[in-house]
Amino acid sequence: MTSSSPAAPGVIDLTAPSGPGQLFQLLRDGEARTRAEIMALTGLARTTVVARLDALLGAGLIEAAGEAASSGGRPPSRFAFRASRRIVLAADIGGAHATVAVADLGGTILARHSEPRDIADGPESTLAWIAGTGRDLLAELGRDERELAGIGVGLPGPVEHETGRPVNPPIMPGWDGFDVPARLAQEWQVPVLVDNDVNIMALGEQHTHWSEHREFLFVKLATGVGSGIIAGGRLQRGADGTSGDIGHVRVPDGEDVPCRCGNTGCLEAVASGPALAAKLRLQGLDADRGSEVVALAARGEVAAIHALRQAGRDLGEVLAFCVNVLNPSVIVVGGTLAQAGDPLMAGAREAVYRRSQPLATRHLRIEPSRAGADAGILGASRLVIEHLLSPESIEAAIART
Repeated sequence: MTSSSPAAPGVIDLTAPSGPGQLFQLLRDGEARTRAEIMALTGLARTTVVARLDALLGAGLIEAAGEAASSGGRPPSRFAFRASRRIVLAADIGGAHATVAVADLGGTILARHSEPRDIADGPESTLAWIAGTGRDLLAELGRDERELAGIGVGLPGPVEHETGRPVNPPIMPGWDGFDVPARLAQEWQVPVLVDNDVNIMALGEQHTHWSEHREFLFVKLATGVGSGIIAGGRLQRGADGTSGDIGHVRVPDGEDVPCRCGNTGCLEAVASGPALAAKLRLQGLDADRGSEVVALAARGEVAAIHALRQAGRDLGEVLAFCVNVLNPSVIVVGGTLAQAGDPLMAGAREAVYRRSQPLATRHLRIEPSRAGADAGILGASRLVIEHLLSPESIEAAIART
């Protein structure tokens, strides 16, 4: 595995080796195509296309999908990706919530279950819950466990992507260095991929709603603050997996509020859900978490509206720096506080457009999440699907069959 994600489904790199795995990328968009259409798109000889399709058919990765109109003689057959043949398990684990879902290989969510859970319960309890909930969902769908092809997991802390182990996660006692893939592999002998929760939310949001935008920034504003960076259409994790950690960037002219990282004035310390709730409690309002701040604002509580507007400005001050460095075409804000809508987003836009270079904001869009609470499970499923359907994995699957 590398530190970036594969090319988009349906895109075939004609400079790459034209094995069955590479040809399969052309069919991943679900569109049924004839041999002649595939030949025209790839430039491959008919005998090569026939051999590649036969290999994919034999592995159960594609299927015959009817016949095209005939111009005389026998109608040509069409072939399409068989997305429903196998399934994946996706888990989005937050600090105080957890969701497990089952998706097909096209990324369609087939079933899901969410409930409040404390990440501080530790890895054994949490991973056992993922396994038990996954089995319940498979039974609900009437799917055999042998149909499970892989598992994707998002965790609310830094993750060493190559090993799937959390690294010094600040709100996850007992998780540091825990071998998450090995634990889940005890349940099912399938690939297990683990990443930071904001990275998987970025994958889910961008793939589902902004796939035409290859320069994309996703920000999660909730118990913690972080971002996922997609550049050139690929998720960027950085040398040590810490790309996008904007929560511990000092807010310019911000308050000297102590942060759990040991510094003061960090974005997370002044603009996260717990930070806003603490400010409102000092004003005599009953708020313990970000969702309660949002609820107060929705009821017209002026102090909550002002707090969210300022949080948006503080976020925008940090995002302006990101815009000048990364030049994204879209910034999407998700997480609990994004549910506040206009007060938060207006503050963020105000600061970004004031502090960024005009050329960098000429086409920039700053929007609330469209995927909402589903961003994490969509991204976790996408994480493992891209691995399973990569040219290398397809070639390996064909070799086994």
